Amino acid sequence: MKLRSAFSMIEVIFVIVVMGIIAKFGAEFLNQAYTSFIYSNLNNRLQAQSESAVEQIAAKLQYRVKDSIIAKQTSGAFQSLSDANNANNTILEWIGSDIDGFRGDTLPLWSGIIDVDADVGQSVNITSPSTDTATLSTLITSLSSNSGTTLADAALYFIGSNNDINGYGWNGTALTTQDSVMHPIQAGTNNNQYQSSNADNFAGTDVYEFYKLSWTAYAVEIQTNGDLLLYYDYQPWNGEVYTDGKSSLIMQNVDTFKFVAIGSLVKIQVCTNTTLVENYSICKEKTIY
Repeated sequence: MKLRSAFSMIEVIFVIVVMGIIAKFGAEFLNQAYTSFIYSNLNNRLQAQSESAVEQIAAKLQYRVKDSIIAKQTSGAFQSLSDANNANNTILEWIGSDIDGFRGDTLPLWSGIIDVDADVGQSVNITSPSTDTATLSTLITSLSSNSGTTLADAALYFIGSNNDINGYGWNGTALTTQDSVMHPIQAGTNNNQYQSSNADNFAGTDVYEFYKLSWTAYAVEIQTNGDLLLYYDYQPWNGEVYTDGKSSLIMQNVDTFKFVAIGSLVKIQVCTNTTLVENYSICKEKTIY
């Protein structure tokens, strides 16, 4: 009969020590792997969200009427972005050019050209060759989510005209004459003509050859709860302010929304944070020409 000895006390102690070492470093390894996964996941998500927010704003800003852009606080007076001290400003606003109508389907629905020779002595209609006001009005209604906005809510901006920041209608008062920067219009007598949509006509008005057509302004506001909102479908030249328009959520948990003018360029920055990890945020910025 053969006898087999059990583990000696030394062997048992050795095994316990080895298992303790493995458990200690294994737990640390698993904890580090899990922490790395959490940070990597958060980083990727915040990177994607902040990048998306910046791109959404930039997509609208690139078709702005460049001199129309202003900055302000919720209850404060507006300033031209180029003159503003943006430390406390929470709202960025601008007039948007109707790029969808300009592209049209197969042809532009508004040409961007005024036939100034055809309108000599004319005070009611101004002629825009190759413009289709009927189809353009239908498109504006569709773009505004069928809210009733039409060409009669739009306005023209003459390229090369006076760019007084007060002439865009930012003060909340409707423009009643045609001597401001924005010129409220409606469909004219013919399908390629515009008329004034306010009480005034174009008599005595400086009409320039090239123009941009706008049917909405845009505003981006960071709220105290961290929501970043986009406002649209409102017309400052008709006396409306940004809260009269529709709003959509761009992003939540925004820590910072900053903007600055550099000449004719606009630089924006969006920083987002998370409540899952303390003091962890991601910033994205972009310069719009």
